[in-house]
Amino acid sequence: MRFSINIPNFGDFADARTVARTAVAAEQAGWDGLLVWDHVVHDKQVQRGKPFADPWLLLTAAALATSRLRVGPLVAAVPRYRPEQLARQVATLDALSGGRVVFGAGLGGPADDEYGSFGDTVDRTVHAERLDEGLELLTRYWSGETVDHDGAHYRVHRTQLLPATTQQPRPPVWIGGFWPNRRPMRRAARWDGAAPLFADALHGVPPRPDQLADVVAYVRKHREVTDAPFEFVVGGLTPADRSGALDVVGPLADAGATWWDERQLQTGGFIDAYEAVLRRIEAGPPRL
Repeated sequence: MRFSINIPNFGDFADARTVARTAVAAEQAGWDGLLVWDHVVHDKQVQRGKPFADPWLLLTAAALATSRLRVGPLVAAVPRYRPEQLARQVATLDALSGGRVVFGAGLGGPADDEYGSFGDTVDRTVHAERLDEGLELLTRYWSGETVDHDGAHYRVHRTQLLPATTQQPRPPVWIGGFWPNRRPMRRAARWDGAAPLFADALHGVPPRPDQLADVVAYVRKHREVTDAPFEFVVGGLTPADRSGALDVVGPLADAGATWWDERQLQTGGFIDAYEAVLRRIEAGPPRL
C-alpha cells in the first residue's frame, strides 16, 4: 500500500508557496503522493469569502519542490475543460515532474455551483458524456499522435499536440465517483484505478472494509484486461498514533485498497487548515 496527502485548492492551500511547503514536508516524512482538489467555487455558501487557486499551478509548485512525490488532481473535473487545454496542462506537469503525475478524473461538483454558476449545463448525463469523450481524447493527445475526432461534444481536425506525456502510454488515470452508483466504477474498470467515495462516509470518514470489498469485486468483474496494474484509492482521517492508524488502514488493505489517501474531515473546520494537515504529515504514513 502507498500513502498520499489530500488537500483542497482553497483556504490556506490557495497559496502555492504553502502547497510547496506541504509537499516538501510530505516527501520528507515518507509519504508517496500529494493529491489536490480541482474546484472553482466548490459549495458557494460554505466556502464563501475563501480564496481559491488554480490546482495546476499548485501541483506545479509541489512538483518543483520535490523529487519523489507523486502529484495530481483528485479529481480533475474533466467536463469543465476543453480537452486540448487539459491535455497540455497534464503533459507539461508530467514533463516538469519527471513523470510523477497521477490523473484523477471525474464529473466534478456540486453541479449547481461548479457548472451552473457559469451558465453551463447542470445535466449530469451530459457531464458524463463529456467525461468519457474527453478521457478518450486526452489519451490520444498524450500519445503525440495526430488526432481526427468527430464526437457528440468535441471535434478535432488533424491536430498533433507535442510533447507527448513523459509517462507512456499515459499517466495513470484514476476515476472517482460515489458508490453505490455503478456507472462510475464501470468507467473506472476501463482505466488504471478507482477512487470511490461513499454516500454514508463523507470526505475524511474512512469507509467500511465491506463497502470497499464490494467495490473491488464489482470493478474486477468489469475489468477487460485483468493482468494490468490497477489501483484502489480510499481515504479518510487516521489518528497520528501508529497503532490507531493501522487499525483503520489494515482492514481496508485486506479488502483491496492499494493507496491510502489521508484526508481531513469535511466538517470541523480543518479541511483547508495548513497547521492541522502539517501535524498529520509529520506523524508519518501508517505503513503496514
